[in-house]
Amino acid sequence: MKVIIPYTPRPIWKNAIHPALDKKDRAVLIMHRRFGKTVGSVNQMIKKAVLNPLRAPQYAYIAPFRNQAKRIAWEYLKYYTNVIPGIKRNEADLFVELPSRFKGSPGARIYIIGADKPDALRGMYLDGVILDEYAQIKPSLYGEIITPALADRKGFCWFVGTPKGQNHFYDLYLQALKDERYFTCLYRADETKVFTPEKLEEMKRDMTDIEYRQEMLCDFTASASNIVMTIDLVTEAAQRQLTERDVYGMPVVFGLDVARFGDDDSVLTIRQGLFTRPQLRWHGLNTMELAARMAAKMMEFHPALVIIDGGAMGPGVIDRLRQLGWQNVVEVNFGQAAMDPQRYANARAEMYFLAKKHLEAGGCIPDDSDLKTELTVTEYSFTAAGKIQLQPKAKIKELTGRSPDGADSFCLTFAVPVDAATLYEQQQREIENQEYDPYGDL
Repeated sequence: MKVIIPYTPRPIWKNAIHPALDKKDRAVLIMHRRFGKTVGSVNQMIKKAVLNPLRAPQYAYIAPFRNQAKRIAWEYLKYYTNVIPGIKRNEADLFVELPSRFKGSPGARIYIIGADKPDALRGMYLDGVILDEYAQIKPSLYGEIITPALADRKGFCWFVGTPKGQNHFYDLYLQALKDERYFTCLYRADETKVFTPEKLEEMKRDMTDIEYRQEMLCDFTASASNIVMTIDLVTEAAQRQLTERDVYGMPVVFGLDVARFGDDDSVLTIRQGLFTRPQLRWHGLNTMELAARMAAKMMEFHPALVIIDGGAMGPGVIDRLRQLGWQNVVEVNFGQAAMDPQRYANARAEMYFLAKKHLEAGGCIPDDSDLKTELTVTEYSFTAAGKIQLQPKAKIKELTGRSPDGADSFCLTFAVPVDAATLYEQQQREIENQEYDPYGDL
């Protein structure tokens, strides 16, 4: 007999989230309000329960409080399982029981439980758990009760919710990004198209800035005061519509962050005034190959200035480009002195704050989720002398599982001021008087 549950998933759930949850036994799902996280995750759990071949499976949907769990999920659970013949419901203990595959044995049960009543979970075995609004649940619940309950049946656990600052949910998300066992996703209201732009503007007016950034933009840093570029600033910059025509005649600046390690990318940013092109990312290139790619792009765009990270691999690229005849290549080390040494501890801190001013002045960036994420995770602090310093790049990679190569590449375009009248004309003369082979003697 075929039973059709009256659930029609949104495209993102159908094409991305549900298939991933079929494969992974751990997941961290960061979702904006009204994205359908409860409906989607409950239906995925129903599917798991129906298909489970083991005897008497048990599942638990857990919210911070029992009354909250009942209000949020109980009606959904009853509604979507109501079409299953032989379904049983227990209103007192808040569980549904599916028909059993085994004679004399109970069928799969799905419980609705509050994290404020953890004793209800003690002694249970569990085939799967949803921890909804995990930011508001004590992390000890997972370690002390949920993990042992899942062990015997090798059950799944999905951590679901909306950010509430940089707490244990944030820490878990960062860890999960680096763990192959986990499926991770982050869906913001300005990207999912669940709401119209008009509705989002209305919500933005009705909510405080922190509320909107946390609840709708899934910004873990919304309540933090030490983030260089806020998510709303970066989002606005990514939504601006500028083209080359808007900046015609302005000098082009290249910023190249050269990969240091095997899993990092070399990233090139091409910026002309307020306009920034989609970044170019290269992986696994040696210095000669990267220099050849750069020379080809320089022939194409005629940059007035090429600023290259002078870290571990950068000098080889710089030397090769100069050998090919490009004299407008500038080496910048992130740790070198800032142009304003009284305010900034080093050049990297200065270029990030100059990039921030650029975005505040109307600059645009490509609508690239990787770049947006990298720009909005960098924190700053003050030295003992009162100078601004940034969180180390290695620390960001340790926390997020990825190096902020794209953000550094973009900010490098602000590391050296461009004298348009001098540098641009100089470069044009060089192009007219010389012919370059971008691949040299490779």
